[in-house]
Amino acid sequence: MLRALATPTVDHRGPAFEALTRELLAALAPVFRCAGPIVIFPSSGTGAWEAALVNTCAPGDRVLMAETGHFASQWRRLAERLGLAVDFLPGDWHSPADPDAIREHLAEDHDRTIRAVCVVHNETSSGVVSDIAAIRTAIDAAKHPALLMVDTVSSLASLPYDHDGWGVDVTVAASQKGLMLPPGLGFNALSPRALEVAAANDAPRGYWDWRPVIEANSGGRYPYTPASNLFFALREALAMLAEEGLDNVLARHARHAAATRAAVDAWGLENVCREPAHASAALTAVLLPEGHDADAFRKVVLERFGMALGNGLGRFAGRVFRIGHLGDFDDLMLAGTLSGVEMGLDLAGVPRAGSGIAAALAVLSSARA
Repeated sequence: MLRALATPTVDHRGPAFEALTRELLAALAPVFRCAGPIVIFPSSGTGAWEAALVNTCAPGDRVLMAETGHFASQWRRLAERLGLAVDFLPGDWHSPADPDAIREHLAEDHDRTIRAVCVVHNETSSGVVSDIAAIRTAIDAAKHPALLMVDTVSSLASLPYDHDGWGVDVTVAASQKGLMLPPGLGFNALSPRALEVAAANDAPRGYWDWRPVIEANSGGRYPYTPASNLFFALREALAMLAEEGLDNVLARHARHAAATRAAVDAWGLENVCREPAHASAALTAVLLPEGHDADAFRKVVLERFGMALGNGLGRFAGRVFRIGHLGDFDDLMLAGTLSGVEMGLDLAGVPRAGSGIAAALAVLSSARA
């Protein structure tokens, strides 16, 4: 991957780069499970959020969002800065978006003024996964025309996802999680209906406009300078996913998540996600007991073992640490990570009930048997 990033920069208007663009767009389709256009922006996931909204909505339009954690709240704040009116279904940051609450809210929108339902698939702050297929069913049950937009920044290529099969209109993604790249690429995968809505939307947009990108991509080109070297790295990442097989990639993530949750249970700590059925395969967020500072614990682990754990975000600041187990990650790396956590708990004086390492290794061994 690093060698791919170091590929000498080529003319992004030349035939070699045009061929690369076509190759990448074709290879991305089975990852998103999307037959429609996939737009790649030189951006973070935040840019891809904005692109999803400005192409389909105008200032003053209503959107419905669900409070599943820090990133759902950030998407809401972005929408409000764009002049959208956000109906925000409250949540406890421990649970997924509620399809029934979404259905009921849409059913009460008699004038059908809500333009889109926006949901974070895998909430990176909490390790909670929302059921996107159930949310599509809820929208259909309410007979509502709202688009379904889904943030997959930390779930794409890590958790099962099906843009077309689940009836998603706009999928938002980024390069730095399951695609195993540095930050710098944002993605919008689009349904035919999303394109229709965007074509009828007169609201101004420039950099984030899908239309010039899709038009240029038909010839393998871009309307502005793309993130060329990240494209070379993306080609390598997609080749790695194809070589392992996406089903095997997803099974590996599920195995690592199960082993990590077993470790958390053995330590006697609390998983932020309260429903095991909705626990993430990409990361695990862990609550420390009252009286223990998660950031102080993380500092011990970093200083003693050179291992960086994710911090608590928003209302979880200082209370939660997060273990990532996604991307280019294997059993031995997970065992080392959990060993660092267990030793760090002891050094930081955080009480634990038992050995998380033993519990995790038992899961990994049984899965390999």
